[in-house]
Amino acid sequence: MRTNTDQINIRVQTLVVAVSCMLFVLKLLAFYLTNSVAILTDALESTVNVVTGFTGLYSLRIAALPRDENHPYGHGKAELLSASFEGILILIAGMVIIYESITNPFHPQALHALDAGISLILGTAAANYMLGWYCIRTGKRNHSIALLASGKHLQTDTWSTLGIIIGLLLIRFTGLSWIDSGVAILFGILIIVEGSKIIRQTVAGIMDEADLELLRRLIQVLNSSKSDYWIDLHNLRVIKYGAILHLDCHLTVPWYFNVNEAHAQVDALEQRIRQDFPQSLEMFVHTDGCVPPASCRVCPVQDCPARQAPMEQRLEWTLENITSNLKHGTSEAWQTAPGISMRCV
Repeated sequence: MRTNTDQINIRVQTLVVAVSCMLFVLKLLAFYLTNSVAILTDALESTVNVVTGFTGLYSLRIAALPRDENHPYGHGKAELLSASFEGILILIAGMVIIYESITNPFHPQALHALDAGISLILGTAAANYMLGWYCIRTGKRNHSIALLASGKHLQTDTWSTLGIIIGLLLIRFTGLSWIDSGVAILFGILIIVEGSKIIRQTVAGIMDEADLELLRRLIQVLNSSKSDYWIDLHNLRVIKYGAILHLDCHLTVPWYFNVNEAHAQVDALEQRIRQDFPQSLEMFVHTDGCVPPASCRVCPVQDCPARQAPMEQRLEWTLENITSNLKHGTSEAWQTAPGISMRCV
């Protein structure tokens, strides 16, 4: 069953498809009126908007499907494949734009009706920017890489369109027709750069590259409100599948806790994380028992009946130590300590 977030993402992407089709027609009309190769490049990029809009919509529908036997982690990575495809098409569009711009001086076309053409594509630029802003805002809120890619692409289209308008205005007042090709080449290069960034981001997601910004936010949250019974947290890993976060970690609790007491601390940890990360969250937590007297040096439990050494310092979690597979305050790897694995969904 689709969540409310999934439905919102699909509605926004449907809007992207509809608007992209409309703007593509307007840009073709502007090219027909002006014969400007710069406007043609803008129209060519809009074909990418249309194709990737439909691809993004399809990927969001796939990503919203519930997990099944063949996809135990869900279908969220379909968004990454869609964004990769979008990045590749953007690269191709940029190359075609540069090619057309280089060959245009050898087959010059007289420009005309520039005022009408400028007015049309100025309207498309404004529509693209507002739609891109809406996609990016929704994509950040709902953690949708497909919407983020669509939004960045639309805003890139906006800046390239504005550059083309500036070029057309220069032609309008100077009569220098070569500016048309020069502007198109410049923005063809910028489009290629933006496509490369999108591909780089999606490859990072497909390869499960660590999201350092997300990890730092998570560490800040945990340090600000840690329980005394969370003696240590280590081997932390976060993987994103679409809008779903999968979090693995090892939580050290007093060794004398029974299963129910340890599970209560896991529940408390999950609830604290959910307060600042309200998107779908799945946690796999392995609980370790502390190892006196080494663990005592960082243990803040005041009434501990098994303390063998005084507390020396309160442990501050950092990106380096929270992702390590060593218990802090000891030299032992977590595998050597007794523990029980718990799954909390």
